[in-house]
Amino acid sequence: MGTIIVGGIVLALAGLAVYSIIRDKKNGKSCGGNCSNCGGHCK
Repeated sequence: MGTIIVGGIVLALAGLAVYSIIRDKKNGKSCGGNCSNCGGHCK
């Protein structure tokens, strides 16, 4: 039972991380790997 709970928590955290990355890309906060173009926040 504990494994299912921990697995659910890990999946929820991974989902939040992916959601945050997608949201940042849509808002133009992502440099897409081109750090010379991003204003220095990805260094």
